[in-house]
Amino acid sequence: QKMPPSLPATINIREPRWDQSTFQGRAKHFFMVTDPRNLLLSGATLEEARRVVEDYRAGTVPPGLTEDQLWRAKYIYDSAFHPDTGEKMLLVGRMSAQVPMNMTITGCMLTFYRTTPAVLFWQWVNQSFNAIVNYTNRSGDAPITPSQLGTAYVSATTGAVVTALGLKSLTKHLPAIIGRYVPFAAVAAANCINIPLMRQRELKVGIPVTDQNGNRLGESTAAAQKAIFQVVVSRIGMAAPAMAIPPVIMNALEKRAFLKRYPYLNAPLQVGLVGLCLVFATPLCCALFPQKSSMAVSRLEPEVQARIREKDPWLETVYFNKGL
Repeated sequence: QKMPPSLPATINIREPRWDQSTFQGRAKHFFMVTDPRNLLLSGATLEEARRVVEDYRAGTVPPGLTEDQLWRAKYIYDSAFHPDTGEKMLLVGRMSAQVPMNMTITGCMLTFYRTTPAVLFWQWVNQSFNAIVNYTNRSGDAPITPSQLGTAYVSATTGAVVTALGLKSLTKHLPAIIGRYVPFAAVAAANCINIPLMRQRELKVGIPVTDQNGNRLGESTAAAQKAIFQVVVSRIGMAAPAMAIPPVIMNALEKRAFLKRYPYLNAPLQVGLVGLCLVFATPLCCALFPQKSSMAVSRLEPEVQARIREKDPWLETVYFNKGL
């Protein structure tokens, strides 16, 4: 029996496996990144994947390694280790924890929206989870200080709770179905506060912009604004199906005898419906915009434009990492 030929050491595993200029390629990539099954992998499996990836990057190809195994190792590695620091990430903050965590929290927000303490509690849980995710997936060369983290966390939680309670009192006299949408409005409002605050340093200092080959050309706050806007849109998009579809279904179900007879099924049903929406919405909304986003040089701040024109007068487009 012949040994399979050894893999060439030239596969670029720093980039995703699929073409990121197409929506389909980005969706495939994020279905892998957000796969909740990655949470069940043992420490030994993660270390093994780390070893394969680091050896391969160093130019050592283990005999008999197939291309599929290499990519599998890369996605396991990416699911658990920070891309810039290489540290193992907090379990709750990993992208693969998004669906199970959001499903539980969103399901509970949609189930327990009738009393003020419940609204306060679940909005607080949600923003605490968001703070962990934003911290875990921060961009590596803009470290976030504990005080910035604290400010963003408190502001987003306050924003979410104020929106939720404000809308709750406004919807008292409206049909029941409208009251069910209060949690969604609160989450959308909190995202608009939380993400810009978590990434305020990028808005002040700018984020690195590069040419097509990844050569750094400077920092731009205009690029940071575009990046953060795209992330806010995709985060609200992620929450939308999960918070918009189940209320309609639940509203119809609660009028039936079945749920009146088994009221304790309300929460599990709600959580299940939310989970079903999130399994698709999370990767598809991550894929709305390319991770490596681009922008016309003419849209950048005048001083950044001037610096780029000096280096490369013909350059028309710059690229930047938008974050998640």
